[in-house]
Amino acid sequence: MKKKILTGLAIAAWAFSLLAARAEELMVAVVGPITGSYAVIGEQMRRGADLAVADINAKGGLLGKHVTLLVGDDACEPKQAVAVANRMVNSGVIFVDGHFCSGSSIPASSVYAENGVLEISPASTNPLYTDDAATKGWNNIFRVCGRDDAQGRVAGQYIAAHFKGQAVAIINDKSAYGKGLAEETKKAMNAAGMTEAMYESINQDDKDFSALISKMKQADIRVIYLGGYHTQAGLLVRQAHEQGLKAVLAAGDALATEEFWKITGPAGAGTLMTFAPDPRNLGSAKEVVARFRQQGYDPEGYTLYSYAAIQVFAEAAAQAKSVMLDDVSKALHGGRFETVIGQIGFDAKGDVIGPDYVVYAWNDSTYRQIDQ
Repeated sequence: MKKKILTGLAIAAWAFSLLAARAEELMVAVVGPITGSYAVIGEQMRRGADLAVADINAKGGLLGKHVTLLVGDDACEPKQAVAVANRMVNSGVIFVDGHFCSGSSIPASSVYAENGVLEISPASTNPLYTDDAATKGWNNIFRVCGRDDAQGRVAGQYIAAHFKGQAVAIINDKSAYGKGLAEETKKAMNAAGMTEAMYESINQDDKDFSALISKMKQADIRVIYLGGYHTQAGLLVRQAHEQGLKAVLAAGDALATEEFWKITGPAGAGTLMTFAPDPRNLGSAKEVVARFRQQGYDPEGYTLYSYAAIQVFAEAAAQAKSVMLDDVSKALHGGRFETVIGQIGFDAKGDVIGPDYVVYAWNDSTYRQIDQ
């Protein structure tokens, strides 16, 4: 009996010490495609979040508490995203840096809204992410990246201006991101007086585009606009090159990873993409970029956006002297924040107020901004 009592006391003491430890830390998370076809983007997000949290803790933490980072893997799958969101809520997470795919962020946002968890996406660009949240009166949804109606406008106008009289095919991968971006690009291109010669859909797991390429060759397609991710884009470019289709590929920000070039090789030369001005070139990012490169890692794509999402959360919480959602949300809506991607603020919907999209061209394994 005595042994059982001591065991019970030991368990109680352990539980109390665990609760005490939890009271001295703040749980935050980064959630994205850590595995799957887009794991390279998940790596960008994880690395950005890791360094941001390490930098906060090196300065004494947030509001006197140590920040602990959890990593969640949604594999860009909506159902898995909801499951991960619930796990993060049950783990006591108060803020999520994520998700990447709009098709994951949108359903996961409902879980966070129901449980008072702040979500700042570094990469989800579908307008519905913030539009729906605003319609429902949620105050927990923000993003530090742009929107596809802005990205599509830039892409559509560029195609209409630079490829006048040439046949354009618009392709989407049926995802929330890909379909939405293709539609916005089509809308802007049509408004500029250019009508697409083809509009087709593919699946996200398609790997053989021979039939689609044959159809585009018959239509004498000269420009392919793809609403989709870097894996399908890379395969499409390479196979088009192999099959003699001389068409320029244009796409969105999901191509902002060197993995695209690893798939295409020289066939990817001249590929166009839209993305925000490269934050690696900003003075505000110089020190952080240097530290990433000392680690042997180039913070391309959404690495610095992931870092910035955590920066913004920490700055808003410090201003509010609170990590409660209502307090942090009010600070986010009312402030301007110095981040590695520049000074940013948020509008009433939680969309970032900042630079518009620009056009890049891929050559020699990297992308560079070009004149528009």
